[in-house]
Amino acid sequence: MSYFYLIAGLALLVIAGDALVKGAVSLAVRLNIPHLIIGLTIVAFGTSAPELLVSIRSALAGFPGLAVGNVVGSNIANIWLVLGVPALISTINCDQKYINRNLIFMIVTSLIFIALCYLQPLTLWHGAILVALLLIFLIDCMFRVKDHKSEADVIDDDVEELIEEAEKGTDQQSGKMIALLVLGLIGLAVGAELTVTGAIDIARTFGVSEAVIGLTVVAIGTSLPELAATVMAAIRSQPGIALGNAIGSNIYNIGAVLGITALITPIEVDPIFMQFDLWVMLAASLTIVPFVFMNGKITKLIGILFLMAYGAYIYKVVDLGRVPLPEQTKMIKQVNRNA
Repeated sequence: MSYFYLIAGLALLVIAGDALVKGAVSLAVRLNIPHLIIGLTIVAFGTSAPELLVSIRSALAGFPGLAVGNVVGSNIANIWLVLGVPALISTINCDQKYINRNLIFMIVTSLIFIALCYLQPLTLWHGAILVALLLIFLIDCMFRVKDHKSEADVIDDDVEELIEEAEKGTDQQSGKMIALLVLGLIGLAVGAELTVTGAIDIARTFGVSEAVIGLTVVAIGTSLPELAATVMAAIRSQPGIALGNAIGSNIYNIGAVLGITALITPIEVDPIFMQFDLWVMLAASLTIVPFVFMNGKITKLIGILFLMAYGAYIYKVVDLGRVPLPEQTKMIKQVNRNA
């Protein structure tokens, strides 16, 4: 049943997250909220909702490793997996406007997050700092549009399509809009519960820490919407969207997901994250620096190298995450006690 819970939970998170985004966008359009605000906040927060719900549920249940692993693993996957796969389909140009600025912000945000982890546990004031970083990023994006009068430089084409689709049905979508919002919220809550339950049971069965499951299976599962979006963009010969999506998603994962979770409940950071995974997350971010600042291209060969790097990372995580028998027994007792 553990695998069923995990698979069903992840599937429900993806479906419910999509429903929540569509319902929220329809509501925002009905309320005449500007496209820029919809794209930067409603859509972005909606697509980060699966990670947010899983992290909050994990932290509240006493499994902080799953909460942190979900975000760190997702950020690594967003670079090496989410950029690697579409690069096999179509070359990704890295010359989009403002992309270098966003990349710098992502790296700075990652460095501040790493520094805060050394001051653990992540508490209210840590969360406030992370959320403040996200707000600074959003305000900066809004000022760019104000200065250059171009939302297209800030909002991706797929987001604009979503907003336009909502605008076409504003007269007859009231019932559908409410249904999507309600089903999305309920689905996210149920999906998070199933995902956390399944992940912990699997960790207990294989004798690995919950952090390993968060960094691998759960992280990949919650990154599926980004992966699907970038693959479709590559098929439509618009692979450049992938880079902006990956960078923006990583900023939201740290600022919104971990920031809000820390505001709700303290998060203990396992020392293994500080020894290995946080630095891999930073290294993954740095691998795209040369392409962005030299207006380069992520070709099929680079995509293969990204995927190889991600595969090597997953192998190392599983190898490092094996829990010695005495610790495994202790972990099982803790799981049973929390259950």
